[in-house]
Amino acid sequence: MSVRPAHYRVVVQIFEMAGCKYARTRGDHMIYYFPGAVRPVVIPKYKEIPVFVIRNNMRVIGLKPQDYLQLLNKVKS
Repeated sequence: MSVRPAHYRVVVQIFEMAGCKYARTRGDHMIYYFPGAVRPVVIPKYKEIPVFVIRNNMRVIGLKPQDYLQLLNKVKS
């Protein structure tokens, strides 16, 4: 299985479980901080967040695809 587009609420839960802390909302974008990350994680409030946005945010916090998929299974169950 690979990373697929997902609703923003699912992505928010995954990144919060990975250790991101909510900072603020600006327009329709939720801003999260991760300890040691070079920039904030930005999650737009879309029905389907594109894969490239999810992968860019994963790269920012150093989250591997297999870890993302494990967290996704926890969210969906």
